[in-house]
Amino acid sequence: MRLFPTRTASLLLALALGALGAAGCHKPDLQEPDPNVVATVNGEVLSRAEFEQELSRELASAEAPERTPEEIEPFKRALVDTLVKRMMLLQEAKVQNITVTPEEVDRQMLRLTGDYPTDGFSNALAEGQLSLSELRARESQRLIIEKLFSQTVYTRVGVTEEDLRAYYAAHEAEFQEPEQVHAAQLVVKGLDEAKRVQAQLKAGKKFADLARRYSLSADAKVGGDLGFFPRGQMPPAFDEVVFNMKPGQVSDVVSTEYGYHLFKVIEFKPAKKRDFAEVRGQVEARMVKLKQAEAQEAFEKELQGKAKIWVNESALQAIRGRPAPPQTTVAK
Repeated sequence: MRLFPTRTASLLLALALGALGAAGCHKPDLQEPDPNVVATVNGEVLSRAEFEQELSRELASAEAPERTPEEIEPFKRALVDTLVKRMMLLQEAKVQNITVTPEEVDRQMLRLTGDYPTDGFSNALAEGQLSLSELRARESQRLIIEKLFSQTVYTRVGVTEEDLRAYYAAHEAEFQEPEQVHAAQLVVKGLDEAKRVQAQLKAGKKFADLARRYSLSADAKVGGDLGFFPRGQMPPAFDEVVFNMKPGQVSDVVSTEYGYHLFKVIEFKPAKKRDFAEVRGQVEARMVKLKQAEAQEAFEKELQGKAKIWVNESALQAIRGRPAPPQTTVAK
């Protein structure tokens, strides 16, 4: 799990925040926009310093941090949309008196730190260019927005039995259980060794016993048993062999990047049609998730339509990806 800025994690801030359109944006009555202001949302300022710091983190976490101004442009646009929308949602949460307690934030921080080894969390903070207090503030804001959606948006979501059955009928193929094979493998390092093992199999030795003795794979301790698996779950070379064999059959030597294999097919499980009753829970979970996303998008559009949002294009264009020293507006 990655806590810190990535193209998905940082820009979306762990939320499904859609792109901010031009509708609902209003330019303040300023003759000379302040170069230290990137945007305002209902009078609240997104400063250039804050924006550049976030942009610097995003670019540092990218695969190619050194980018031309043209390459940085989509990062800037996505980031300003995300930060503006976050401000808008936090403002709405404040209007509705939605808050989180220090204990709630403490529990979230414990969950985050628990995903890392002893020094891993500190290293992740350094990599993300975040202090512990900054991360705590971010998590607090994220929890507030989650609570806003939970209490204000998701409570409107509901699905009927007719909805569920209609969705199942339209996506029936997605809920079917595909053909599966139960197979075992034995993998060794060299071709000569593989042929020696193959000779022992032909002489009547048991596959599981030889797998336990010779196989380099982790499943050697269970006789090479791979269990049941459908097409696409294992490497392609596995599927090409085992799905074209018969139960009880042992393959010829197969070479892959992992070594030299021998496969044995134990049994097949044919594709199975799963009826609605079997998958009702899965269908409902999918539908609720879809309807929550639709409700959230509608809620955000409603807020945006009422908000006074202004983006300082001249300040945004002047940002080149590296934090610049603060500018001052010359009084006239």
